[in-house]
Amino acid sequence: MSQYLVLIYGDEATYAAMSPTELGDMLTAHRAFQQLAGDANLGGHALQPTGTATSLRHEADGEVVITDGPFAEAKEALGGYYLLEAPDLDAAIALAAQVPAPTGGVEVRPIKVFPQP
Repeated sequence: MSQYLVLIYGDEATYAAMSPTELGDMLTAHRAFQQLAGDANLGGHALQPTGTATSLRHEADGEVVITDGPFAEAKEALGGYYLLEAPDLDAAIALAAQVPAPTGGVEVRPIKVFPQP
């Protein structure tokens, strides 16, 4: 089995404008996905808004520059993730297609495994 990170992107302004009922419906949809995924779901979390992010960049001289805000500005921001286990990419994509992302989409990325020393 391989592992895949499913990155959930969406429009933060739309999420911020959702009513408590709409947010509750979104949470219900994610719980339904978690039930559907079962043991294939190894974990996941929602992220705080990009305004809470702190970005670090390593400069050529070795200095680390710390900046308030996300690493990249974009209309759709990374809002959460799931770590899934699936036999292959096609199975991971089929499962990721069920992730609720009404204001954006999802990205499926295989986890790169390095050999143990």
